[in-house]
Amino acid sequence: VQLVESGGGLVQPGGSLRLSCAASGFTFSRYAMSWYRQAPGKERELVAVIRSIGAITNYADSVKGRFTISRDNAKNTVYLQMNSLKPEDTAVYYCSMNDGLSRHWGQGTQVTVSS
Repeated sequence: VQLVESGGGLVQPGGSLRLSCAASGFTFSRYAMSWYRQAPGKERELVAVIRSIGAITNYADSVKGRFTISRDNAKNTVYLQMNSLKPEDTAVYYCSMNDGLSRHWGQGTQVTVSS
């Protein structure tokens, strides 16, 4: 399993970013995909999940209405569209999947929201 995130960066409060996660080494369409984040000094937290069937999504309360998770099974890629960003969204964002044996992680991409 390989997960490679991209799209992070520095953005002003109220701005937008789209994160991408390119997946390989497994049958992408069969698995739920998740985005987590970890801010300095805090535990890693689940941000959003998209199921394999029906593209059902779930979000942390802190990002509902601002973030959208989506997937393109033809491209083996999962996305996280982040709008109305706040300074408290600053964190390293990780793509993740659980294949039933273990949870796999990407290397993470830094998102910094600051003026």
